[in-house]
Amino acid sequence: MPTSIVTGNSLLAIDVGAANTRAVLFDVIEGEYRFVASGVAPSTAESPVRDVSEGARHAIRSLQGILKKNLLDMSRSLILPSQPDGSGVDSLVVTVSAGSAVRTLVVGLLKDVSLDSARRLTESTYARVVDFISLGDHRKPEQQIDSILRTRPDMVVIAGGTDGGASRSVQKLLDPIGLASYFLPEEKRPAVLYAGNGKLAEEVKSLVGSLSSYLHFSSNIRPSLDTEDIPPAESELAQMFIKIRKKQLKGLDILDNWAGGHTLPTAYATGRMVRFLSNVYGSQKGLLSVDLGASSTVIAAGFKNKSVLKVYPQFGQGENLPGLLNHTSIEDILRWSTLDIPPATLVDYLHQKALYPATIPATREDLVLAQSVAKQALFLAMQSARRDFPRDAAIIKPNLAPLFDPIIAGGATLSDASRPGQSLLLLLDAVQPVGIATVILDQNNLMPLLGAAGSVNNLLPVQVLESGAFLSIGTIICPVVSAKYGASILKARITYENGAEAGVDLKYGFLEILPLKSGETGRLTIQVGRGVDIGFGFGRGVKGLPISGGALGVVFDGRGRPLDMPSDPVRRRELIKKWNWSLGGG
Repeated sequence: MPTSIVTGNSLLAIDVGAANTRAVLFDVIEGEYRFVASGVAPSTAESPVRDVSEGARHAIRSLQGILKKNLLDMSRSLILPSQPDGSGVDSLVVTVSAGSAVRTLVVGLLKDVSLDSARRLTESTYARVVDFISLGDHRKPEQQIDSILRTRPDMVVIAGGTDGGASRSVQKLLDPIGLASYFLPEEKRPAVLYAGNGKLAEEVKSLVGSLSSYLHFSSNIRPSLDTEDIPPAESELAQMFIKIRKKQLKGLDILDNWAGGHTLPTAYATGRMVRFLSNVYGSQKGLLSVDLGASSTVIAAGFKNKSVLKVYPQFGQGENLPGLLNHTSIEDILRWSTLDIPPATLVDYLHQKALYPATIPATREDLVLAQSVAKQALFLAMQSARRDFPRDAAIIKPNLAPLFDPIIAGGATLSDASRPGQSLLLLLDAVQPVGIATVILDQNNLMPLLGAAGSVNNLLPVQVLESGAFLSIGTIICPVVSAKYGASILKARITYENGAEAGVDLKYGFLEILPLKSGETGRLTIQVGRGVDIGFGFGRGVKGLPISGGALGVVFDGRGRPLDMPSDPVRRRELIKKWNWSLGGG
């Protein structure tokens, strides 16, 4: 790639999270963009500070200490652009995930059509649905108005009517929203996104335009009964979310001003990056990104003709943790534990972690609890997200995850490069991938920042991705099979670049590793039994498949799909310990 197209402009990315605020610098080194360094500070969105710009300044000061140059001036403002003395940066982007989930009212004509599409759209950002309204709603208009006044949504997402279709029905849905907004104080009126029949735009303006804090329009997310088009509306929803957050989070307007308006929801920025990567890879398989954050768990998947972005605040690893028990049982969380932990201890942990989301495990019990909670949260998020994966995605069997390659993992719980085996086991248990895939750790949590940076500099994400800023864990082979414990399910052989070979006889219920270092390649040959599928069909193996190495090499997961775990708790804990040891954990 010619270096002449690199302008040499530095870019600072600030991520305002629920637990931490990060300041990350990208700059040109030897003619190409590189991730240079990052500074981290506790987030200041909550009390006692309640000003996100303070956390950003602390993170920038931490970065200054690493770089040995000034980024802030005497008035504590960011120096933009960079100066001849080397101080400052040339541009800034901001991503935001801090703050409570945005209370959202979802409105659609038909429950299984436009209302479902509006629900999917809402799940692409940090939202909590407080009510649904559709034509099938049996409540009287005054009861709907009472519900709106009681729940006080921050945001209303409206879909309905195919292009050129029903108009009176949509108007009927809008009446209670307009009336309820009229009764609300002006500062409490919700923002409204209309993503329905475009011909009704003027009527929507007259019915709710003057009664909403912001009114946004997007193209129809359901232009016909059998067509759904969500991505354009996701972009409008992201802009509206930032406007809402600027009202809720003091100091965000300062950061947005520094960034010249280049501020995005963290999850949306991740989704942009996944769409870009899925186009680059162009694989028949999907591309999966999972991020376990304090504010939410984010699942972003890119397929040949569709992208899916799911944000689950209810599965975040921060203030929402106690609410996890509304979606699962204590027993289902503790099934992942290697220790015999009393239920009361788990409940205490959830409440403590909710109060102090930035804390790291101090004891072995804390670590086991953190991993168990994270596994169950990611497991539930994947189960939920799978409902909206395209029906034509490459799958081996219904009720299993589609074929993904690569799988990218981020968030503090997953991106700990000092424990790659633990991170991989968490992914294998929670995501339960199938077939053959490469697993990549976003050890510096760069995915959303690169997605945001692409709006300012579309060359930067490409070059940073190619620079080794992400850590390859290696290649995983996860056969779909059910067999007796200890039965042989496949035989595999790796041929290394120097001609040497290594082999494994994988038995059901076991995890095995063959060495293949980062930067090395090899060729993989696998023979399978009649009831085993590694992505090529039951009973079909592969010969001479090129594979790449990583921190753990080539990992074979012979535990079946869905994951087969003993019901006896003592035997289950012993097996989990054994699986941990197999991947270099403890």
